[in-house]
Amino acid sequence: MKFHHIGLACLDLDREQACQALLGYAPESADFVDPAQGVRGRFLTGGGPRLELLAPLEGSDTLTPWLKNGARMYHQAYTTCDMRKTIEKLLTQRARLVREPLPAVAFSGRRVCFLMLPCMSLIELIEAE
Repeated sequence: MKFHHIGLACLDLDREQACQALLGYAPESADFVDPAQGVRGRFLTGGGPRLELLAPLEGSDTLTPWLKNGARMYHQAYTTCDMRKTIEKLLTQRARLVREPLPAVAFSGRRVCFLMLPCMSLIELIEAE
Protein backbone atom coordinates (compact mmCIF):
# COMPACT_ATOMS: atom_id res chain seq x y z
CA MET A 1 0.00 0.00 0.00
CA LYS A 2 1.09 3.55 -0.68
CA PHE A 3 -0.28 6.63 1.09
CA HIS A 4 -2.54 8.78 -1.11
CA HIS A 5 -4.51 11.34 0.95
CA ILE A 6 -6.35 12.31 4.13
CA GLY A 7 -10.11 12.81 3.80
CA LEU A 8 -11.72 15.82 5.50
CA ALA A 9 -15.48 16.00 5.96
CA CYS A 10 -17.02 19.46 5.60
CA LEU A 11 -20.28 21.15 4.68
CA ASP A 12 -18.85 23.73 2.24
CA LEU A 13 -15.90 22.99 -0.05
CA ASP A 14 -15.12 26.67 -0.75
CA ARG A 15 -15.16 27.63 2.92
CA GLU A 16 -12.94 24.67 3.83
CA GLN A 17 -10.55 25.42 0.97
CA ALA A 18 -10.22 29.04 2.15
CA CYS A 19 -9.24 27.76 5.59
CA GLN A 20 -6.71 25.27 4.19
CA ALA A 21 -5.27 28.02 1.94
CA LEU A 22 -3.94 29.60 5.13
CA LEU A 23 -1.66 26.54 5.33
CA GLY A 24 -0.56 26.81 1.70
CA TYR A 25 -3.10 24.45 0.13
CA ALA A 26 -4.62 24.98 -3.34
CA PRO A 27 -6.86 22.85 -5.59
CA GLU A 28 -5.06 20.00 -7.34
CA SER A 29 -7.82 19.37 -9.90
CA ALA A 30 -11.44 20.13 -10.72
CA ASP A 31 -14.19 19.23 -8.25
CA PHE A 32 -15.95 15.90 -8.66
CA VAL A 33 -19.40 14.60 -7.80
CA ASP A 34 -19.87 10.95 -6.91
CA PRO A 35 -23.60 10.12 -6.58
CA ALA A 36 -22.83 6.48 -5.66
CA GLN A 37 -20.98 7.67 -2.56
CA GLY A 38 -23.21 10.70 -1.98
CA VAL A 39 -20.38 13.24 -1.98
CA ARG A 40 -18.93 16.23 -3.77
CA GLY A 41 -15.15 16.49 -3.49
CA ARG A 42 -12.02 18.49 -4.15
CA PHE A 43 -8.37 17.47 -3.80
CA LEU A 44 -5.91 19.99 -2.38
CA THR A 45 -2.12 19.94 -2.32
CA GLY A 46 0.20 22.18 -0.37
CA GLY A 47 2.50 22.22 2.59
CA GLY A 48 1.56 18.76 3.86
CA PRO A 49 -0.13 15.57 2.72
CA ARG A 50 -2.72 15.69 -0.08
CA LEU A 51 -6.19 16.46 1.29
CA GLU A 52 -9.55 15.37 -0.08
CA LEU A 53 -12.34 17.72 0.97
CA LEU A 54 -15.71 15.98 0.93
CA ALA A 55 -19.14 17.52 1.37
CA PRO A 56 -22.43 15.61 1.34
CA LEU A 57 -24.74 15.77 -1.65
CA GLU A 58 -28.27 16.86 -0.85
CA GLY A 59 -30.14 13.95 0.72
CA SER A 60 -26.95 11.95 1.43
CA ASP A 61 -26.06 10.79 4.94
CA THR A 62 -22.62 9.37 4.05
CA LEU A 63 -20.76 11.99 6.10
CA THR A 64 -23.44 12.57 8.74
CA PRO A 65 -21.87 10.46 11.52
CA TRP A 66 -18.58 12.36 11.27
CA LEU A 67 -20.04 15.83 10.83
CA LYS A 68 -22.56 15.25 13.62
CA ASN A 69 -19.77 14.29 16.04
CA GLY A 70 -17.48 17.11 14.94
CA ALA A 71 -14.90 14.75 13.42
CA ARG A 72 -13.50 16.34 10.30
CA MET A 73 -10.41 14.26 9.53
CA TYR A 74 -12.13 10.97 8.98
CA HIS A 75 -10.15 8.70 6.68
CA GLN A 76 -6.69 7.85 5.41
CA ALA A 77 -6.40 6.58 1.85
CA TYR A 78 -3.90 4.23 0.29
CA THR A 79 -3.46 2.88 -3.22
CA THR A 80 -3.06 -0.86 -3.66
CA CYS A 81 -2.02 -2.98 -6.63
CA ASP A 82 -4.11 -5.93 -5.42
CA MET A 83 -7.28 -4.78 -3.71
CA ARG A 84 -8.62 -8.26 -2.94
CA LYS A 85 -5.34 -9.38 -1.35
CA THR A 86 -5.06 -6.18 0.71
CA ILE A 87 -8.65 -6.50 1.91
CA GLU A 88 -8.08 -10.12 2.91
CA LYS A 89 -4.89 -9.20 4.79
CA LEU A 90 -6.66 -6.42 6.73
CA LEU A 91 -9.62 -8.70 7.51
CA THR A 92 -7.26 -11.23 9.07
CA GLN A 93 -6.07 -8.40 11.32
CA ARG A 94 -9.65 -7.82 12.57
CA ALA A 95 -10.50 -4.96 10.20
CA ARG A 96 -14.13 -4.78 9.09
CA LEU A 97 -15.19 -4.12 5.49
CA VAL A 98 -17.51 -1.10 5.62
CA ARG A 99 -18.10 -0.59 1.89
CA GLU A 100 -17.45 -3.14 -0.83
CA PRO A 101 -15.25 -2.06 -3.76
CA LEU A 102 -17.07 0.17 -6.23
CA PRO A 103 -16.00 2.47 -9.08
CA ALA A 104 -15.21 6.02 -7.94
CA VAL A 105 -15.61 9.19 -9.98
CA ALA A 106 -12.62 10.82 -8.23
CA PHE A 107 -10.33 8.09 -9.57
CA SER A 108 -11.61 7.78 -13.15
CA GLY A 109 -13.67 4.69 -12.32
CA ARG A 110 -10.95 2.84 -10.43
CA ARG A 111 -12.48 0.98 -7.51
CA VAL A 112 -12.36 2.12 -3.90
CA CYS A 113 -13.50 0.44 -0.70
CA PHE A 114 -13.55 1.34 2.97
CA LEU A 115 -12.45 -0.69 5.98
CA MET A 116 -12.64 0.10 9.70
CA LEU A 117 -9.52 -0.95 11.58
CA PRO A 118 -9.83 -2.37 15.11
CA CYS A 119 -8.64 1.00 16.47
CA MET A 120 -11.66 2.65 14.76
CA SER A 121 -9.62 4.31 12.00
CA LEU A 122 -11.41 4.39 8.64
CA ILE A 123 -9.18 3.39 5.71
CA GLU A 124 -9.94 3.88 2.02
CA LEU A 125 -8.26 1.56 -0.44
CA ILE A 126 -7.87 2.85 -3.99
CA GLU A 127 -7.17 0.55 -6.88
CA ALA A 128 -3.78 1.49 -8.36
CA GLU A 129 -3.56 2.58 -11.99
